Amino acid sequence: MKEYQEKLALYFLDGNEEQALQYTKELLERYPRLYLFEDIITPAMYYIGELWEKNEISVADEHLVTAICDFVLSKLEAEAEDIKGHKQKKYKAILFGVEQEQHYIGLKMVADTFKDNGWRVRYLGPNLPLDHSLVQIEKYKPEVIGLSAALSYRLPTLKILIERFKKLPWKPLIMIGGRMAKKFDLDEFESDQVMVVKDLNHLHRWFKEGREDLINETS
Repeated sequence: MKEYQEKLALYFLDGNEEQALQYTKELLERYPRLYLFEDIITPAMYYIGELWEKNEISVADEHLVTAICDFVLSKLEAEAEDIKGHKQKKYKAILFGVEQEQHYIGLKMVADTFKDNGWRVRYLGPNLPLDHSLVQIEKYKPEVIGLSAALSYRLPTLKILIERFKKLPWKPLIMIGGRMAKKFDLDEFESDQVMVVKDLNHLHRWFKEGREDLINETS
């Protein structure tokens, strides 16, 4: 389906948000949301990132693409909420990017995936310092804390966050995701309380296998 990825990437790069939105809606008529997110939007964004790394597009181009992709995801989520209503499970999740981490599109798709499975979600965005995240976490008491990082030099920050969150009295499940989780071996982080999520398909399997039931054992 490389043609879909490239066509969507071109709409993003052209700054054409309406065509990008219309195209994703057309794809949703043929494919599930999970497929759209994992196999079309994610590779399209990776392709654009590669263009930036090769200096074939500017920082301004990359920012424009991110803004349009954000717009598309927000529109799709709003329309999905209208269709499926607001019935939610008791489970709660807080999701955010670690401090200095600016990438957030993947995290938004993770938030949408949790919502699709009936979870209540607080999406706190990218670049969130520990102290600020703790305020929300201790107030909301989520069953899952999702951390996102794209680059390997976020590892020291990630370790600090994991150790701090593991000490929370209700023992939430800590999920680590982002591009780093796909590119690097993070098995050292995994435990009964910490899960490395490789991609959206991995997260989808977790829901389908009923792994939410394990939360009750650690809550």
